[in-house]
Amino acid sequence: MPKKFDNRLQAFHEFEQLLLAYPQGLSKSEIAQKLGIHRATAGDYVDEFSRWLAIAEPAPDRYAIDREHYKLKLELTLNECLTLHSGVRMLEKCTDKHNPHAASAVRQLAHVMEKFAPLIAQHMRWSADAIDGEKRRRDPVFLDVLATLSEAWSLGRKVKLTHQLEDGKVFEYEFAPYYIEPYPVGRTMHVIGLRKPPNQIRTFKIERIRTVKLLNESFEIPNDFDPREHLMNAWGIWASEHQPETVVLRFARRVAMRVRESVWHPNEVVTETADGSILWQAEIAEWREMLNWVRGWGADCEVLKPVEMRETVMGEARAIAEQYGWQVHSAGTSGHTKPSLSDTFSNFFGEAKS
Repeated sequence: MPKKFDNRLQAFHEFEQLLLAYPQGLSKSEIAQKLGIHRATAGDYVDEFSRWLAIAEPAPDRYAIDREHYKLKLELTLNECLTLHSGVRMLEKCTDKHNPHAASAVRQLAHVMEKFAPLIAQHMRWSADAIDGEKRRRDPVFLDVLATLSEAWSLGRKVKLTHQLEDGKVFEYEFAPYYIEPYPVGRTMHVIGLRKPPNQIRTFKIERIRTVKLLNESFEIPNDFDPREHLMNAWGIWASEHQPETVVLRFARRVAMRVRESVWHPNEVVTETADGSILWQAEIAEWREMLNWVRGWGADCEVLKPVEMRETVMGEARAIAEQYGWQVHSAGTSGHTKPSLSDTFSNFFGEAKS
């Protein structure tokens, strides 16, 4: 390799690493000072290297890496590529939104896999087409909000956002994004961070953020903030400032194997009983977040604790029974105009109790 070319490649690498280290941007004078070159040479670098490097001007005469278009360099094994592909596929199933970034990522994986594993590459392209499918919900506001929050998270800069509640009311907050988390149960995305007011950690559903603006004010994520700890007792995304509650469920013998095949919560404890059923126990920040999962097991799952959760499920079972014409009484029997509730209804919803 000619020495002149080698020197230019080294200069490009140093210039790239410098701009990556200063996301707020540098002037040509600052670039020259930090690289030990003349200011005119720094100007030449900006002009020449911008042909291969995504450079933005966050302010007049200041130059920075355009983080939205900068290509990160990765070296991946076959299994690592397949893992990323599976992760994108899971994300696709966790949200109904069209995400062109996910589709683009999978297509790039397919491109690098083409000669090495053409069959897998073809399947990756099919995955990208599914992510880009016509039935995916197009939501440009969501994509813009997600992109701005991601940029703020990467730069450590606060945002000003407006958030709409279920009743339609809209509130404005200053927010420092600490973490972005997908939520499979609700097919949504959430962002966790410091909200002002009230200057406490809060979680926003990104789909309900209406506007977001990147601010010049920076922030630092506290050393004691760990998203794993923050969500440790959450069933999904709902954290709580209160002590978690002990949830105890009894699963029927016929579903015991299926329950034990998966770890449903990090702190769960599963105990087998003499009759083949199992007791499932975990400390949960907010048990209401579990209700859809519990309902999905039907009569094969009985809530034992907490009492309020048990009574909630019992009330729902009664309401469902009455919706289908059953007259449920406190003794757990139905009116004699229809088949016995204990013989028929319990097969679907468990014993009706009050």
